[in-house]
Amino acid sequence: MSTDREMQTFNVEWNGIHININWEPQWLNLKVNHYDVAHLDIESMKPERAPLPITETGYLSHFTSSETVTSFGGPVEFVLAWLEEAACSPAWQAQAKADRQLALF
Repeated sequence: MSTDREMQTFNVEWNGIHININWEPQWLNLKVNHYDVAHLDIESMKPERAPLPITETGYLSHFTSSETVTSFGGPVEFVLAWLEEAACSPAWQAQAKADRQLALF
């Protein structure tokens, strides 16, 4: 088994938040049920550790399959779609509204 690890880093902006995405399509060269175990490391960078709809702390380590991420077009597209879907939740909508209200004062 090879110990070489392929890590890709992407920077993206979502709703004014700069996000760093680290993507490892074959995490530790591990397979489960014939699927590659992949890893996403997502962190809001500016503002530092700003909450996101998928994590209150601004950081998330997420395991998935390479096939799932590829089906969205890649890690950036996957994370952006995930953020957009999660941003529709009532909890995130309430938090966003509260944040906007505080900005008025």
